[in-house]
Amino acid sequence: MEPPRAPAMLLLLLLLLLPVLLPLPPCAWGKYVRGNLSSKEDWVFLTRFCFLSDYGRLDFRFRYPEAKCCENILLYFDDPSQWPAVYKAQDKDCLAKEAVIRPENNQVINLTTQYPWSGCQVVSEGGVRYLSCSSGRSFRSVRERWWYIALSKCGGDGLQLEYEMVLTNGKSFWTRHFSADEFGILETDATFLLIFTLIFLLSCYFGYLLKGRQLLHTTYKMFMAAAGVEVLSLLFFCIYWGQYASNGIGNESLKIVAKLLFSVSFLIFLLMLILLGKGFTVTRGRISHSGSVKLSVYMTLYTLTHVVLLIYEAEFFDPGQVLYTYESPAGYGLIGLQVAAYVWFCYAVLVSLRHFPEKQPFYGPFFAAYTLWFFAVPVMALIANFGIPKWAREKIVNGIQLGIHLYAHGVFLIMTRPSAANKNFPYHVRTSQIASAGGPGPEGAPSDKSFPQHVYGNVTFISDSVPNFTELFSIPSASGASPLPRRSPRDPSLLLLRDLQPPSSLHGY
Repeated sequence: MEPPRAPAMLLLLLLLLLPVLLPLPPCAWGKYVRGNLSSKEDWVFLTRFCFLSDYGRLDFRFRYPEAKCCENILLYFDDPSQWPAVYKAQDKDCLAKEAVIRPENNQVINLTTQYPWSGCQVVSEGGVRYLSCSSGRSFRSVRERWWYIALSKCGGDGLQLEYEMVLTNGKSFWTRHFSADEFGILETDATFLLIFTLIFLLSCYFGYLLKGRQLLHTTYKMFMAAAGVEVLSLLFFCIYWGQYASNGIGNESLKIVAKLLFSVSFLIFLLMLILLGKGFTVTRGRISHSGSVKLSVYMTLYTLTHVVLLIYEAEFFDPGQVLYTYESPAGYGLIGLQVAAYVWFCYAVLVSLRHFPEKQPFYGPFFAAYTLWFFAVPVMALIANFGIPKWAREKIVNGIQLGIHLYAHGVFLIMTRPSAANKNFPYHVRTSQIASAGGPGPEGAPSDKSFPQHVYGNVTFISDSVPNFTELFSIPSASGASPLPRRSPRDPSLLLLRDLQPPSSLHGY
């Protein structure tokens, strides 16, 4: 049957979605913001930024027809009595939204020549008189705060404004264009890029050693692929944040590609964990027909949900609110799928241990370590939504998320290192020793007690030199199998290999 190919599907969707996602402009709350506004409303949100307590700075240039005079720039901060009290408040009109502003805090910039701090002057262009305003404003507060910039003209005939704003935090390369909630993201991503590059190189070296011993199984190749894609993702993130630090704009296309690669790495790793839980390449050489169908459906659903989450975040997140990725229907769906994957993982590991108790040195630590990993994402989402202040959330969540991925890859690298001192090493059957012979005993139990219960089914492994994911879960015809000759149980070449099919009770979970 056709195997699950969720990672490949995600890559295909990436290619299909790039024409849709890549033309997106920089985020509306970017550090360099410009645009041309024309609205029939009398109060409109423009942008937001998280300023430092002492070094925040807004430099602006506004221009609008003198006939549309007089418009105001309103500066709200994140206190419950300010922005949360007015944004999307249906019971408040324009005057009520202006009333929450504190004039003593210089939160209003009147765009007229009568207000000297606005830097406005009248200019003529093509016979039309414009008010052109160029100036700046510094921000001081007791802590880092989100500031929200709105435009108003209460009781007027709508709004019209050409605007250009530069929002900065200090003069350092590492802080100038970054919102305070983004401080440290570039440095964090660069650090994890170096660490994951080391993990990927070590996995390639271990893979080389395993290949020499004919122990380079498909699941380990999947781990190497997940680590490699993670490196690519972090590389794109670092390039994006580096450009952003330089000009305050960045290239949003790079960020989208980085997020998609991050999702691909996660999906490959998740699929690998479920396969190992089911015993694939550890206690069996194939996955049953029903098991392959279930994996195909599940991974396809997970892949589509990831893509929907990225589209939802890009198209439907409200720029007037500080939202976390998982604060969406797709995000909640991903959390539910993660919990479902853990239940499946638990069942698979318990069944594998019941039939192959001698694999406990691997499955015991494996189950304990990745139980923490499965719950880390839902717990992180809850903490981010309810426990982390919004003015610090993005940088903290970024570090936690990368730490979770590092934990997952690091644990697997240690557990599968090809060392004689490693008692948890899962692979014991050579890729060239997979044979087809015999059948299961009563109730799926092994029929020959003279061999250890490291069971593989009717399967011939694909070549180790070239990964063939198309045949990852294929079930070859039994008539085409060529069984190995029976040897003595003491023959080291058959250590941990039994001429049996997998117990029938293992099929389909």
